[in-house]
Parts: sequence; structure tokens; C-alpha cells
Amino acid sequence: MLLPTLRQLQYLKLLAEHGSFSRAAEVAHVTQPTLSAGVQELEKVLGAPVVDRARSGVILTPVGEEAVRRAQAILAQAEDLVQAARSSGRPLSGRFRLGVIPTIAPYMLPKALPALRTQFPQLRLFLREDLTGKLVSGLKAGALDAALIALPYDTTGIDTATVGEDELLAAVPANHPLLAGGSISSEALEGEDLILMEDGHCLRDHAIAACSLETRPGGEGSFAATSLATLVQMVGSGLGVSLVPAMAVEAGLTGNAPVGVRPLTGEHQRREIVVAWRAGSSREVEARLLADALRAI
Repeated sequence: MLLPTLRQLQYLKLLAEHGSFSRAAEVAHVTQPTLSAGVQELEKVLGAPVVDRARSGVILTPVGEEAVRRAQAILAQAEDLVQAARSSGRPLSGRFRLGVIPTIAPYMLPKALPALRTQFPQLRLFLREDLTGKLVSGLKAGALDAALIALPYDTTGIDTATVGEDELLAAVPANHPLLAGGSISSEALEGEDLILMEDGHCLRDHAIAACSLETRPGGEGSFAATSLATLVQMVGSGLGVSLVPAMAVEAGLTGNAPVGVRPLTGEHQRREIVVAWRAGSSREVEARLLADALRAI
């Protein structure tokens, strides 16, 4: 049986990403006729068209969409093989693509990056900051080698190594009565307007779990913030209360706002910081080594 070549699959993947033969050929560093011929050969192997050539651009057929989905996994494994061979005997050297969520990146990376540079001088770290869902999708598609995320989160298809735990703290306006005690219970927050991160941020889900909001009618807050910095300013303005990561507070998040913080009582008041990678990835050894290094920082 004749099988598709990696080059043919790569051409189709680029075609799907860029929507035109000319742009895909440019990215692949080949001529447009060469790329077009490669796609036609792929169609012969599959016995069905993979693209509809329309005036408005390239449209994938159902067979093409399925081929792209499978090609992403195949190409990711092939790239893993190349990277593993190049890094053989020299872990965390060369290119390593690391994703980081926004509620970790500004607070952990300033300390971690210089330490990693010293420990692994041959490491070429490429960083991507994005929401957890997009980073996990990037891991599964082979666009990322590892990601620094927070649990709990659905880990289907990925493996993880723990870096540490990060406590969630209650943040309330300065001079608020809740600051009188040493800690704050989720019950004490019931009468307050809770400000959460926007949908898509895993910290939103962690805050909901910590405050048991799923058991309260309509209890998901009146306001939403796009960043922790905005969230803290909203709390300082008296719009409500919130939950913030201890690592962010330690990094000075609340230093420029009239906000007080207190620990939470009860369960679900922590998130687990982990390095995640695609299950079965050949970069697992390096991902675990990265987690060990971050844990020691």
C-alpha cells in the first residue's frame, strides 16, 4: 500500500494554516507548482480530493480536514524524533518551546529564566503565553514541547510533573471588615460581589471551586477581569472581592492598590503548578528535568 510522505502531509498542513498555495509554498520554501504537485500526489494516495480550489481561497474537503487532523499528530511525532536525536546526551539544549499561562508567567519567569539560563546554557527557550486550553491544544498538536499550567484541569492526553503548590488568597478592599480576622472562610464571602477572571482562565475555575460557587444560585460574580492587575484594581476600587495567587502577591501584585489579602479556610484553597507535555512525547525526559529545575528555584 502506498502511504503519504511526511512532506506531502506538511504541505497540506501549511495549506490549511495559510489558506493559499502561494503563502504555503513561501513558508515551505518551495515553488507553488512544487507544493501543488505534492498535494495532488497526496490526493492520489488517499483516493479523494483534500482541497477545493475556490476563487476566495483554499477550502478543505471533509477528507482534507481529517487528513490535517491526523497529519498534525504524525508530524509532531516526527519532529519529536528529530529533536530527541539532536538532544541525545544533552538534555535541554537547543530549541524548546514552552507555553505559560498568564497567571504564572509574570510572577515565576523573572526568577526562573536567569536560573535556567545558568543551569542550561545551550537551551534556546521559546515562550508562548496563552490560556490553558490553547496551550494544551498546542501540546497535543506538537506546536509546544511543554507548558507551565495550573491544576485542577482536564489532563486527558497530557502528562504532568509537579513544580509546586500556590495558595489562593482572598483579596478585599483596604479597611474592609473581613480584614479584621486572620483568615477568611468561603461562607464569609457569600454576601460579597466576587470579581473573577474572564472565561477561559483556569484561575476562574479555581476560584469558583475554592468558594464553592457551584452550590450558590447565580454565584459567579458581577464583574470579570482580563488580567490579575486589572482584577486587583477593581477590588481596590471597591467593586467587590476576589481570589489571587500567593505567588502574584509575593511578586508585588497588590503593592500599588488599596487591597488587603488574607488566607482562605477550608478545602480547594490551592492550585498545583505543573509542567505538562503531550502523553507519549519524546520530550518527556526534558519536561521532567525542567520541572525539577523549576521546583528547585
